[in-house]
Amino acid sequence: MNLTDTHSHLYAKEFKDDIHESIKRCLDVGVNRIFLPNIDLESIEPMLALQQAYPSNCFAMMGLHPCSVTEKYDEDLVTIKDWLTQHDFAAIGEIGIDLYWDSSLLKEQQNAFIQQIEWAKELKKPIIIHARNSFNEIFEILDDLNDEHLSGIFHCFSGDLKQATRAINYGNFWLGIGGVLTFKNAGLDQVIKNIELSRLVLETDSPYLAPAPFRGKRNESSYLTLIATKLAEVKNVSLEEIALVTTANSKEIFGR
Repeated sequence: MNLTDTHSHLYAKEFKDDIHESIKRCLDVGVNRIFLPNIDLESIEPMLALQQAYPSNCFAMMGLHPCSVTEKYDEDLVTIKDWLTQHDFAAIGEIGIDLYWDSSLLKEQQNAFIQQIEWAKELKKPIIIHARNSFNEIFEILDDLNDEHLSGIFHCFSGDLKQATRAINYGNFWLGIGGVLTFKNAGLDQVIKNIELSRLVLETDSPYLAPAPFRGKRNESSYLTLIATKLAEVKNVSLEEIALVTTANSKEIFGR
C-alpha cells in the first residue's frame, strides 16, 4: 500500500525530538510520500533540511501562509520569490486567506494570495489553498484568476456540499481530506459521500488536527491510515482502492 500525505508540517518544532522515528512510523504503515507546506521565512530551512534527509519521501513546497501575512508582507514575498527561483518546489503553498482569528489584514492577505497565484501560473505549479472562514473571499479571487494554468488543493476541506462542488468545478482542483473526516459530529462524511474519489486527496496537517482517537494530541503523518480507513468506509470501497486512487490524484497534481 502506497499512501500520500499531501499536507504535513513534519519539520515543525513538535517533532524535534523524534522526527526520524516519526518518519519510520510513516514508512512502516505505507505512508511513503509526504508533502511539506511552508509557513513563513523561519520554516524554510528546517523544511528543506527534512527534504534533504528524505529526498525520496519528503517534498517541499514554498509559500507564505495567510496567518504569517503582516503589513510588511511584500518584503517577505521578495524572499519567497527568490527561493522559487533557486529550488524546484512541488507547489506554491500554503497560501490563502484566514479570517478565523483576525480580519484586520484581509486586504494584505488578498494581495499576498493573488501575487502567489500569479507566480504559480507562471511556474506551472499547483497551489495549496488555506481557506478558514474565507470561502467567499477565496472564491471571489479564483473567479477572476482561474484558468487552464491553475490547479491545486483546497487544504483541510471542511465546507459544505455547495462549497465542495464550487471548488472542484474550477476544473483542476481537488479537496484535501484530513482528520476532520473522523470527527463524530463534523458532518464532513455526508459531504464527501457525494464527491467523486477522483477529486480527493489525503492529508494530516501534522502536527495539527489529529484524527480520532488521537483528537487533541499531536498529529503525525502515520495517522494518515486512520483517515484513509474512514474514507474507505464513507465511500464503501477497500482501503487499497483509497490508497491507489488518492496517490494517483496526488501524482497528477504535483507531477511527481
